[in-house]
Amino acid sequence: MEKFIRGLPKAELHLHIEGTLEPELMFKLAERNQIKLPFESVAAVKKAYNFQNLQSFLDIYYQGTQVLQQEQDFYDLTWAYLQKAVSQNVRHVEVFFDPQSHTERGISFNTVHTGIYRALQDARSELGLSSQLILCFLRHLSAEQAMATLVEALPYKDTIVAVGLDSSELGNPPSKFKVVFDRARAENFLTVAHAGEEGPPEYIWEALKLLNVSRIDHGVRSIEDADLLDYLIERQIPLTICPLSNVKLKVFDSMEQHNLKKLLNLGLCVTVNSDDPAYFGGYIAENYQAATDALKLSQQELYQLAKNSFRASFLTPEAQDASIAELDSFMRR
Repeated sequence: MEKFIRGLPKAELHLHIEGTLEPELMFKLAERNQIKLPFESVAAVKKAYNFQNLQSFLDIYYQGTQVLQQEQDFYDLTWAYLQKAVSQNVRHVEVFFDPQSHTERGISFNTVHTGIYRALQDARSELGLSSQLILCFLRHLSAEQAMATLVEALPYKDTIVAVGLDSSELGNPPSKFKVVFDRARAENFLTVAHAGEEGPPEYIWEALKLLNVSRIDHGVRSIEDADLLDYLIERQIPLTICPLSNVKLKVFDSMEQHNLKKLLNLGLCVTVNSDDPAYFGGYIAENYQAATDALKLSQQELYQLAKNSFRASFLTPEAQDASIAELDSFMRR
């Protein structure tokens, strides 16, 4: 199954590029930029990755972003992830980035965007990996700050496919950002949002009805609302689920208790992704593997998850069909 999983053509749709900052690269960039880390070693950093909830993770996550200073830092970060993705046969990736994590530190939007986007372009030409970029607003900050970030992104909108919503979910409902998302859609951005991870099913409804999102990031608490499940199934609105992240952040006590398989078998358009793999113990193949081991997923179920990942992507219908044809060819072999 491990060989099958790694060979399976797949798309990754829920990946925070800042969350791919491995401790080794963190130390390298800290040295490059003459930044003193609060950790003595790589081992000390990994020991700190013992999270109790989403907020305890975010505290360390934002601390890690401090080493990202120059355009080359963002390029190196992104390139390292893209090489890993290709090694696990990711054929298409849609990357989240959090400009506010950097602009509030005095790093220009252009520096952040150019470093990341240059790596995505190089991966397309050198690695054959297609990609799209999604700008996420930090929901613990104000809607006014999100709007300012959106305006700052407008000169780059030909290179950004969508806007999203991440960071601390509880107490920051999607409705807080309705005006920002209205403006984003008027500027022809697609929309996605984190909802239903720690937040209740009502947050998923808000993301769907008020933000008009194309897909829900996480969404595992949708199972608590039968009407919501029916809505998601009928419209095939994708859920970008991140199994290792959910367990690491105590959304589920164990992988065996995860509802991924249940949601898939109910007919939802469920996908598997890695979220912040440097912090949660695995990239996309490790997430597929952990779910397979704990939930006894079959090859057919893994095929459906991979197929869903292409159908849920922002690729053109023609590119989706081509990717699924590659997947079907893999299954026949």
